[in-house]
Amino acid sequence: MAYTALYRKWRPETFDEVKGQDALVETLRAQVRTGRVAHAYLFSGTRGTGKTSLAKILARAVNCENPGEDGSPCNTCASCRAILAGNAMNVIEIDAASNNGVDNVREIRDEVKYPPAEGRFRVYIIDEVHMLSQGAFNALLKTLEEPPSYVLFILATTEIQKIPATVISRCQRYDFARISAQTIEARLAELCAREGITAEPKALNYLARKADGGMRDAISLLDQCAAASGTNLTLEDALKALGAVDFETYESVLDAMDAMDAGELLGIMNRKIAAGSDAVRFAEDLMGYLRNLLLFKASGGREDLLDVSAAELSGLRAREERFSEDRLIRAIRLLAEARAEMRQAGGSRTALEVAMIRLVRPEMQEDLEALKARVEELERQIAEGAVPVRAAEAPAEKPEPAPDKKVKKPEPRQEAKPLPAAQASDLETVRGGWKDLLAGLPASYRSALRSTWVEPAGVGGLKVVFPDANRASIGGRPAVLEALADAAREAFHKEFYFKAEAAAEGETGPARYVSEEELRGLFPGVEIE
Repeated sequence: MAYTALYRKWRPETFDEVKGQDALVETLRAQVRTGRVAHAYLFSGTRGTGKTSLAKILARAVNCENPGEDGSPCNTCASCRAILAGNAMNVIEIDAASNNGVDNVREIRDEVKYPPAEGRFRVYIIDEVHMLSQGAFNALLKTLEEPPSYVLFILATTEIQKIPATVISRCQRYDFARISAQTIEARLAELCAREGITAEPKALNYLARKADGGMRDAISLLDQCAAASGTNLTLEDALKALGAVDFETYESVLDAMDAMDAGELLGIMNRKIAAGSDAVRFAEDLMGYLRNLLLFKASGGREDLLDVSAAELSGLRAREERFSEDRLIRAIRLLAEARAEMRQAGGSRTALEVAMIRLVRPEMQEDLEALKARVEELERQIAEGAVPVRAAEAPAEKPEPAPDKKVKKPEPRQEAKPLPAAQASDLETVRGGWKDLLAGLPASYRSALRSTWVEPAGVGGLKVVFPDANRASIGGRPAVLEALADAAREAFHKEFYFKAEAAAEGETGPARYVSEEELRGLFPGVEIE
């Protein structure tokens, strides 16, 4: 007897066996139970989420001779057995990808004139309905809007945006969600028990996450791995059978990126490809890992956005602070371009090797993202002391001629500027805690704010003064100022806004201020402007 693929062998046959679509199943079950079955349904969703399976279950349920109390088909009556065997005259499955013309729809229009020879409903299941031509859609409209009472249409599609609005409005639409990795993993464990396969939980978890929300994809992957490993399936067997690598390899890739080590990056890639991994899949999986790190960082560490194991989550948390969002986005784009080039070139890994080098050589490109990456790396090296920074030497002043009398000239005294009391108090508070405030910022921000001081900038505002315009352009980025405002809010329990400015010519340090109240006390009766 010919071998039957697992996803076909274990296709759901009752409403209870459809996993991950509980709300849809309950609604359809209630409609069958109460007899309020619509004349047309539109099932949309990604591949492998149960659209065709649920359509077949619904077709059996409406024609079942002995339906259960919950609306499920019995699968034992003559009608159910005929539909399961695929030889029922009243259930017609149509592949719209190969039957997409007007003539095919006209055949349907001619057939619906006659009631079913057996059962209560004549059911048309049209798969990939978005493949119908515009003329075919137009020919279907009238029949879809007012079909005979014994006709039921079930349309299934993976690209709902290609369905005309006139068709959607004539159907009850149900959107099938991606199935969670936990649900898929539980289903895989159930199938392994039925098939006599002993599988490691890590292997099933990997297959569930690899399926990307598609139950059929997950079962197909399990079938492929079981064929290669036999009745004992380990994570190593699964990775070898699929030509993939474990997440620890991608952690090593990120460590090499952090160290800007092109040689190590290429070495990791070459070792894995030599061991049997596919170059395109390596790029895709690395993009997925970088995507997880990007989401984890951008969301402030929200774990519910990621579908990863506890060990992988720990690795993401340990590497979060090493990479900026801009750098991660640039890396994902480079890998996406390499993947597209490899597919066009028949899998040649040259594009991937170039991309791996560019990941740690931003100077090879001149776009804005590469420039940001270069600045970020320079800031990191300065903060770590890898690049010595020497303050600009002041030009030698020409000695003044000695005065006639040997009397020491007093240094010019800096005049105090008047300032409202509230602003003067805020300025004194922030200046007093400025060093501690900067110490709590990331290293790259600390280096950008080195040798700065603060001046007043209106009510609730402070001006960060930089020694020169170049430092002001780096330290005055919105991300730096926002981080500074957040740190000030936490340290002083007060809202401040910061802006950046380069020091004026001759300005070498903070100015002196005195509150207007103090001036009035010193000079009573004098109006302070």
